[in-house]
Amino acid sequence: MEPSRIPPLRIGLDAAIVAVTNHTPSILTVPEAPGAGPADGLPFGPFDPVRHRTFEASLRDSVESQTALNLGYVEQLYTFGDRGRHVLSDDGRDEGKPHLVSVGYLALTRVDAENPEALAATGARWRDWYELFPWEDWREGRPAMLDATILPRLLPWAQEPVERPRNPSRMARIRLAFGLKDFPWDEERVLDRYELLYEAGLLAEAVTDQRVKSTGLAAPLGRAMRFDHRRIAATAVQRLRAKIKYRPVIFELMPPEFTLTELQTTVEAISGRHLHKQNFRRLVEGAELVEPTGASSSATGGRPAALYRFRAKILEERPAPGLRLGGRG
Repeated sequence: MEPSRIPPLRIGLDAAIVAVTNHTPSILTVPEAPGAGPADGLPFGPFDPVRHRTFEASLRDSVESQTALNLGYVEQLYTFGDRGRHVLSDDGRDEGKPHLVSVGYLALTRVDAENPEALAATGARWRDWYELFPWEDWREGRPAMLDATILPRLLPWAQEPVERPRNPSRMARIRLAFGLKDFPWDEERVLDRYELLYEAGLLAEAVTDQRVKSTGLAAPLGRAMRFDHRRIAATAVQRLRAKIKYRPVIFELMPPEFTLTELQTTVEAISGRHLHKQNFRRLVEGAELVEPTGASSSATGGRPAALYRFRAKILEERPAPGLRLGGRG
């Protein structure tokens, strides 16, 4: 028997770099080539074991060369290695081509700490992550597209017969991911929702990947990205939404001094939900994550607001300091 041929393997490193600007959570995107159109992607580079000892060192070098950013906080997300992650050739085969395995990373930065001119010169740009995932923004209430577009297409799809039923079923996954019946909307299930929309053929990436011929929608569901970069971005959003509840990573996105209102709007931007002002302040005070600086800010033009800073001592006092947001009512 002829031994099976193992295709060559290539390791790529993708960075979902997040910042918050003007109360907007943003992900850094780069064009496919200088002057390329709207086919944005995440900063990406191959792992070079000759030049770099670790994946993270290689990632940092690639990001700096592509975007002029020096990354601060970085953590590994997930390894994306499924076969068929990219569009196939015209004959439907990918034989002989290297199989790409991507290691995704989440990185956090502050726009005010970077050089905007150097960033702009690279062609990289910040995009509102709700352009990618508009159904995830509940700050002004339940997004209309859920009931007008998404669920009317997902629910019939869930009833279609399938050759290999999986457990849980499509309907059970939709109920859990989109908060139907007795299940509440869980802001952390970002990747679950993205995967369901992709599997149902409702995302432009499913058309690009030749999973379906057309989404059948009058308008696209969010801005598409090349390859599976929007899936990696969804993984990053999910990880960050979960992590702010048990680690003080939100302060990686804040200036050294801030008002409690600025902190609240940043948490709301990341979580995609509106928070009651007094409840939020009690939550912050109870968590002992901040301390007053003794100064105040008049930036809003109204009554001066007290300035606070992250209380770093909390890292020595508590194993899991974070903002434990309550469930959505």
